Amino acid sequence: MEKISRNGRIAAITKYLIENPNKVIGLNTFSELLNAAKSTISEDIVIVRELLEKMDMGKIETISGAAGGIKYIAEIGEAAKKDFANKLCEMLKDTNRVVPGNFIYMTDVMYNPQIISTAGLILSSFFNKDEVDYVVTVETKGIPLAYEVARYLGVQLVIARRDSKVTEGPTVTINYVSGSSGRLQQMSLSKRSLRNGSKCIFIDDFMKGGGTAKGITDLLKEFDSNLIGIGVLVDNVGANKKLINNYVAIAELKGVEESGDVIMNPSALFQ
Repeated sequence: MEKISRNGRIAAITKYLIENPNKVIGLNTFSELLNAAKSTISEDIVIVRELLEKMDMGKIETISGAAGGIKYIAEIGEAAKKDFANKLCEMLKDTNRVVPGNFIYMTDVMYNPQIISTAGLILSSFFNKDEVDYVVTVETKGIPLAYEVARYLGVQLVIARRDSKVTEGPTVTINYVSGSSGRLQQMSLSKRSLRNGSKCIFIDDFMKGGGTAKGITDLLKEFDSNLIGIGVLVDNVGANKKLINNYVAIAELKGVEESGDVIMNPSALFQ
């Protein structure tokens, strides 16, 4: 392989790291990929590290030891977080989004790659230091957001189903109470989905009463696993009672007025 210029190596290293967040990558990987000495790669990484930090695009951590290397942690600047939260709220305040029952139409938002990628990056930043094993969500609308969080954390996504499927093999099914309606519901998870003793976070598009998050907590106990964090795109703070505490949200919905105006603000984390 012909020699690659420093600019070319820096571009390749940056791309490789961004596409493999939260993974320990040995210098040998770059040395072999780019046909360059480790000392040269080390100098390139210093430049990449400084560039990423300067642009608030994340940081590179050095992992010592025989199995060490470097690890890219995806991040986003505080100003960019606040700007995103404000723009999201303005988008969701549109009175044309109010559907019968005073629900807010969010499907287009949840399937917009640019919006959900940024939202996933923001939520993942709250769990970077928690040594998460899995990101868990419930079908269906929260899947794109949960996938992005899992991608940035470099872990697997696990999806709990409302109904068990024969293609999932043996499953664990629990009953839980909806926090908003009080109705009894079910969710199931394949026994092959995750390892016992895992640390998980739950990601969803919308939280009202917290019944689904509470159900996920109970379901994970069947796997001797723990729910160590919860993140949502929108939190309905107008709900009378929450079944869970200690979660993060990007936006807060306070309610819909009789005029049809939507009262929504960035969460306290982004004000």
